Amino acid sequence: MATRRAWLKAGLVVAAAFGVVAAPAIAQQKLKVASVYTVPIEQQWVSRIHKALNAAKDRGEIEYVFSEKVANADYERVMREYAEKGNTLIVGESFAVEAAARKVAKDYPKVSFLMGSSGKPQAPNFAVFDNYIQEPAYLSGMVAGGMTKTNKIGMVGGYPIPEVNRLMHAFMDGAREVNPKVVFYVTFIGSWFDPPKAKEAAFAMIEKGADVMYAERFGVSDAAKEKGKLAIGNVINTQAQYPDTVVASALWNMEPTIDRAIKAAKGGAFKPEDYGQYSMMKFKGSELAPLGTFDAKVPKDVKDKVAAKEKAILDGKFAVKVVETEPKSTAK
Repeated sequence: MATRRAWLKAGLVVAAAFGVVAAPAIAQQKLKVASVYTVPIEQQWVSRIHKALNAAKDRGEIEYVFSEKVANADYERVMREYAEKGNTLIVGESFAVEAAARKVAKDYPKVSFLMGSSGKPQAPNFAVFDNYIQEPAYLSGMVAGGMTKTNKIGMVGGYPIPEVNRLMHAFMDGAREVNPKVVFYVTFIGSWFDPPKAKEAAFAMIEKGADVMYAERFGVSDAAKEKGKLAIGNVINTQAQYPDTVVASALWNMEPTIDRAIKAAKGGAFKPEDYGQYSMMKFKGSELAPLGTFDAKVPKDVKDKVAAKEKAILDGKFAVKVVETEPKSTAK
């Protein structure tokens, strides 16, 4: 036994001298992660994914590369290039390129794919996620309903797809809970990133009397600021840029989703599952941003109602209704 221990000790010393002790090196290897984005990284939706991945990079857990503003026609090619370069986890939004993204995943079964998608997971390696932030969207709607003076709220969205529709409906339901008299102007600009077009759409609603704007797209808060109206943010908090305009925001935190995917991929346990639930409030995947500069301006009774509703959501006593049909204007 003593001789065996001596041989093992000697072997380890020699191995260390030649740098061939593999186990610790493997344990310290960083996961190679790549992201493919169809829009600029400053766009609300992808900025949250980018933020979460950068946080993991800063912790030393991953190597992270990305491509932004990738045309739909180039999406498959870029995905393949990242897979060929040895990236173990590939993240992106495949809504407009579902068939291509799923085809790539089939061709690289040893690579883990985590994609924003309206579809279902695909065995063996294609997991999906979405920004299920309808809960804070409902709460932000309550704030909006309590802040409007004209009872007219304007809503500017990108495209009327389920992912956007459910947030708008939740917002509208929240506003109506606090203020049954409120009506809405709803329009979609047909783009995920066209601030000038969103701004013009917002101006048109303000001209019709809307005094609170739901800023699903960039550009809406600029219109509200120029006209002295209020805005409600979506996905990110821009109150620092619009301290006298943005009252509240429904925030999406991608860290719970991204961190879970990284852990699974590192441990060889990545599965084709739906990560959507990790965007919900109970997992800290979403929240209502602090009222900040508007804390003293929002009526106390409204804040109390919002706090009570938030508690009910977290306690599982209230579920925000998910409606994915296209919302329509109710104002005339």
